[in-house]
Amino acid sequence: VGERDSVIIMTHEPNWLLDWYFNNVSGKNVKHLICDYLKGRCKLRIAGDMHHYMRHSYVPSDGPVYVQHLLVNGCGGAFLHPTHVFSNFRKFYGTTYESKAAYPSFEDSSRIALGNILKFRKKNWQFDFIGGIVYFVLVFSMFPQCELNHILREDSFSGHLRSFFGTVWNAFMYVLEHSYVSFAAAALILMLLLELGVETCIQHKLLATSGYHTLYQWYRSVESEHFPDPTGLRARIEQWTFGLYPACIKYLMSAFDIPEVMAVTRSNICKNGMQSLSRGGAVIYYASVFLYFWVFSTPVVSLVLGSYLYICVNWLHLHFDEAFSSLRIANYKAFTRFHINHDGDLEVYTLAVDKVPKEWELDPDWDGELKQPQQLSHLRRFPSKWRAASAHQDPLNTVKIIDHFVIQQTEKPDLGASNRSVTC
Repeated sequence: VGERDSVIIMTHEPNWLLDWYFNNVSGKNVKHLICDYLKGRCKLRIAGDMHHYMRHSYVPSDGPVYVQHLLVNGCGGAFLHPTHVFSNFRKFYGTTYESKAAYPSFEDSSRIALGNILKFRKKNWQFDFIGGIVYFVLVFSMFPQCELNHILREDSFSGHLRSFFGTVWNAFMYVLEHSYVSFAAAALILMLLLELGVETCIQHKLLATSGYHTLYQWYRSVESEHFPDPTGLRARIEQWTFGLYPACIKYLMSAFDIPEVMAVTRSNICKNGMQSLSRGGAVIYYASVFLYFWVFSTPVVSLVLGSYLYICVNWLHLHFDEAFSSLRIANYKAFTRFHINHDGDLEVYTLAVDKVPKEWELDPDWDGELKQPQQLSHLRRFPSKWRAASAHQDPLNTVKIIDHFVIQQTEKPDLGASNRSVTC
């Protein structure tokens, strides 16, 4: 590398952004190369890894400038990364920089993050299965809640709310002091709401009125009324099957009569204590509670986590990787091209498309075009075998230049313009 040559350094990740973000120091070897050896000859640093486009250029000052432009382009990644969390980056190697280009823009990046609240569950519906189980594990030791009458006895809606959240706080303190598992406020609220719903049904005699086999008793009454057995066939079948015939129906129906089983068991526990339950009875109770709690909690789980990610990435600038990978955004693709012009200056172009076509089709014109041997595809009239199914999404129609800048060649002393050179 000559004294007047210009150098581009490409690394695998933009440590100027990541070191600033994580308050870290890395890339000591690269720093030694740039500051101690190149001493200002590095005109451009470029990296990928972050799935967005950002360019920072130096602010002219009296101090030394080791790198003129810092460019990161990882827009070929599987998902999009935010740009707004890096909007306050200013210093690198003692030089002040300012943001010259960001794709997506800081405003668009912040708006996209809102999708964690609105779209997290749609994009990650599988998370509901895990989240509902996790929430139940957090609070299963809190079932049942036998002392909830005070909430229903309040005279006003505000009184109900005050009493309810007071109970939530007491449950929270109990979890901290006595529970065998961790805690989560949302899981506690859902647990109390479910228990409060069961308590309301019991007080209004909608549940826990006839015991465990209410559904089977209803079936027997309908059976005897509409399907009489004057010959005693059912009794003989019961004798032939050693009692399995009615017993199987009885317990199968009790399995489907989950609300009644849950309410009756809950009442027994509240009256006689958990020790009054057999091991099988406890399994049946917690299984029935889990089924309802899981259905009840799954919509809340995704909303809570999506809101948490939105608050972190937009307000606190945390979890930028998790918050945007969960959105699975395949749009905002870009690539950067270099061109050394006749004057020896380096022109840098970045081209991008906001929307990536989701459906593609074979281009019949590609088959019909006469192809020359060894002809490069970009020199053909129809360069690709595939084209977007929708013309308005075709990248040929939507591509745009999102950044363009020029790096001047370093002039060599005592030489004419014709002898200028650039080394890249």
